[in-house]
Amino acid sequence: MRVLLCDDHPVFRDGLALLLAELGVEVVASVGTGEELLAVAVEAPADVAVVDLHLPGLDGVEVVRRLRRDVPDLRALVLSMVDDDVALVEALRAGAHGYLLKGARSEAVQRALAAVLDGTLVVDAALAPRLAGALARGAAGAAGVPFPQLTPREREVLSDLARGRSTEVIASTRFLSAKTVRNHVSSVLTKLGASDRAQAVAMARDAGLGGARGR
Repeated sequence: MRVLLCDDHPVFRDGLALLLAELGVEVVASVGTGEELLAVAVEAPADVAVVDLHLPGLDGVEVVRRLRRDVPDLRALVLSMVDDDVALVEALRAGAHGYLLKGARSEAVQRALAAVLDGTLVVDAALAPRLAGALARGAAGAAGVPFPQLTPREREVLSDLARGRSTEVIASTRFLSAKTVRNHVSSVLTKLGASDRAQAVAMARDAGLGGARGR
């Protein structure tokens, strides 16, 4: 796994780089500002960018948003001291694939990186119980966009589910692998706070997604 690090505290950044090296993770670049990360991300191929929220210049949420736009295959894991529902929702809406607090143990960081690389949304255990409520409040504040915490692709997959389409049909019509579709579904369930596909489908239809049922 190849990782980019972005944190404005050199001591923390260097310590994290050493930890990742011990875990067998290759740190491609380690930078202190969002602007530096955006520049290096387009030049140095990597799998995951680990991003702090509080950065000089561009903040972490805006950095994640621009990474999603400019380097869509690069996954973003927020690693921050900010234990805040608003920050969590903003990061997820910007396109972050995971959100961990800096107090996380090394094993949790390792698991989070692996999960994010595999396409699974990861939220720190301290924040996860509050996620559904935080997302509901965030959705209520967004004008006219159903489930703004979802990426456009995730919203497409949710709409397909609401139409009654199977994983295989979604994969075929969207030119995706079945594994990628399942990853999107898993992320959708987490972001919506839904316990299963049926609940997510009900929420989608209530929000007007899906239209007529179909295969």
